[in-house]
Amino acid sequence: QCCWFVRDMTFPDQCQLIFLRFSYQTAEQAFRHILNMVDYSKYVMKPLLGEKYVHSGEVVKLPLNFVRQLSLKVQQERPELRCDKVMDTFSGCGLCLPNLTQLPLYHLRDHRPPICVEIKPKCGFLPFSRHITKECKRKVCRFCMHQHYKATNGKWKRLSRYCPLNLFSGSKQRMYVALKNLLEEPQNNLKIFKGGELIFSCKDDAKQQPELNDLIQHLRPYFPHSNGIYNSQQPGKAVLNEFIQVICSALLSGGDSNRSGEPRKVHLSESRPHCEASPFPRDLLRNGNHGLPKDSVLAKVLQVQMLDNLDIEGIYPLYKRVEQYLEEFPKERNRLQIDGPYNESFMDTVKNCPTEDDGSVEYAVGKVHQYRVAMTAKDCSIMITFAPCEEDEEHQLNLEKPRFTYSISILDLDPKPYEGIPHQYKLDTKIVNYYLRSMQAPPPSSLYKERQECTLLFHAV
Repeated sequence: QCCWFVRDMTFPDQCQLIFLRFSYQTAEQAFRHILNMVDYSKYVMKPLLGEKYVHSGEVVKLPLNFVRQLSLKVQQERPELRCDKVMDTFSGCGLCLPNLTQLPLYHLRDHRPPICVEIKPKCGFLPFSRHITKECKRKVCRFCMHQHYKATNGKWKRLSRYCPLNLFSGSKQRMYVALKNLLEEPQNNLKIFKGGELIFSCKDDAKQQPELNDLIQHLRPYFPHSNGIYNSQQPGKAVLNEFIQVICSALLSGGDSNRSGEPRKVHLSESRPHCEASPFPRDLLRNGNHGLPKDSVLAKVLQVQMLDNLDIEGIYPLYKRVEQYLEEFPKERNRLQIDGPYNESFMDTVKNCPTEDDGSVEYAVGKVHQYRVAMTAKDCSIMITFAPCEEDEEHQLNLEKPRFTYSISILDLDPKPYEGIPHQYKLDTKIVNYYLRSMQAPPPSSLYKERQECTLLFHAV
């Protein structure tokens, strides 16, 4: 038995199917593409992110009539923002994966179904490349700048206050603020499931904010003692506070809850530890960057993200070098593995790329491949699934009460297309320019500053 997962739809059971959302000329091309996704996950992302976090899945063939019926069934239930992307109904190919919104059956001794939190954390560091031409990129993170571009183009009605650098900081204070900001404005960076059913996400029309009170009612049975933490007028705040603490504990866990002693911390970022656009209070930043536990899921994701050590401004000239070479020697495309296959050889190119540019096409290809892998990590999702458990359960979160068993997975690990690099270069320019323009226009509140003398002039009408 299976459930069918089509990007935005989950029908709970123990496995799920993901379908391509493009159409190919032949079924063989579609099969090769989805097999490339499996190989990329197995031979590239799994060694980099860790075996316990990555599920590669397997390619399966399905009757075309079944796929068409399924496409019609789910299309009317998909979010409006996703309805322009149509499922591939011609190849009959799917990717079979575990249903990550559930826990193994032997864990479900409690009547309360598992809660699953899906976070798309985005890039967790500020670029430090010498190729950067706009100083603001060294001070403000890509996510915070991108918010202004998306708001200007009407994708979102409100700016999110979430900042990835707070989530990746390792500081529980900053992580708490980041997760609270996600709950207030999830956009497409946060979804919450209960028993496999979506209970919290961005509203389809992007005009309404999600209802936190509804989420609190769903969560209340999991934190029954929280009413005593705050006064009777703030029971909901207590529930959300404990819920955020559970997520923080899972994100900082090294995956082995029985290990004694403090986990070793790692400081991965060579750039500033905070973003100037973050709402986190400046005076609390004096405590510094706490770092992440070495084996935590956030440390693994950040380490792969930082394979992009040249920034798109440094990668684009190397992409042009490869393009010029391929125009002269088109048959070299296969040897350089521009389109795969994603195997041990591709992984060796990613891991062993020289640090200094020797002018060769091999160096350029190595850096381009590193950038593509980093982009996958910048766009991945982390799924944390937890359920109440007894004291003798394995993989527990280090909390006093209540106790939860949990699992953490990383998904959305598709290879980023080589041909997408020019688009990324143009998009980066647009994002930076929109942000700089938005900062030049003073907000209405800045017209009058507190404690500043002013004169009012009245004119006859």
